[in-house]
Amino acid sequence: MKKDLSFIYEDEDLVAINKPAGMLSVPDRIQSEPSLKDMLQEQYGRIFVVHRLDKETSGVIVFAKHEESHKFFSQQFENRETVKFYAGIVIGSLPQREGMIEAPVIEHPGKKGMMTTSYKGKPSITGYEVVEDFKTYSLLRFNLLTGRTHQIRVHMKLIGHPLACDPLYGNGEPVFISGIKKRYKLSKKEDEERPMLNRLALHSEQLKVTSLAGTELSFDAPLPKDMRALLQQLRKANP
Repeated sequence: MKKDLSFIYEDEDLVAINKPAGMLSVPDRIQSEPSLKDMLQEQYGRIFVVHRLDKETSGVIVFAKHEESHKFFSQQFENRETVKFYAGIVIGSLPQREGMIEAPVIEHPGKKGMMTTSYKGKPSITGYEVVEDFKTYSLLRFNLLTGRTHQIRVHMKLIGHPLACDPLYGNGEPVFISGIKKRYKLSKKEDEERPMLNRLALHSEQLKVTSLAGTELSFDAPLPKDMRALLQQLRKANP
C-alpha cells in the first residue's frame, strides 16, 4: 500500500502525502470508495484528519499520527497559523494581476453539497496572483488565508473566473487541445479526441506548518502531469 502513495514527509507526529486527483481525502457518508484516510489506516492503524482536500483537488495534505499532534496541528489550521498555496487554472483573463477576495462563505441554502457567498457566512479570504495569462485561461497562485469548504472555487466564481473543469461552480466542461490549437487534427490512431484536462484544475502545491518542536516544516508538491500538459499547450498557442 505504502508504495502506491506519494509520500512527501513523515516523522513520529505527522505524515504528508501528495494526494492524486480523484481520491477522497476521507470516507464519504456511504463509504462508496476507499479514501486516503482508509489507506493510511491500513498502514498505521490509527490516523487523524487535520484538514481535507476536495476529491478532484491534487497535492499536499497532512494527517496526524496521534492525538497530541492532531490537536496541535488542527489548532494551527483553526488559528490561521499555517501557510497554504494552491495553483489553479481558471477561465479567462483577470483584469488585475493580483488581489484579495474577502467574501464570507456559507452552505448553499438550496443546493446540497454546494457553498455560496453570504454576509451570514464565515469570514473567508483568498489572495491570488496571476502567474501566466493565456487570455482564454490563466494560471493563478492562491494564498488561502482561511480554509472554508470550496473556498477558492466559490471565490473564483464570484469574480467571474471559475476554475477550469469545475462541475459545481463553472461549466464543468473538459479542456480539449482542439479548443487551444488552431487547425488541430486527430491522429489516425484516434477515433475521437480525448480531453487534455477533465478534472477540477486545482492543486495544493505548498503547505507550511510548525512542528511540535517549534521548527517550520514546508511541504511541496509539483504540478501533476495533466495540469503541466495543458499549460505546455497553452504556452505553445500563446508564445
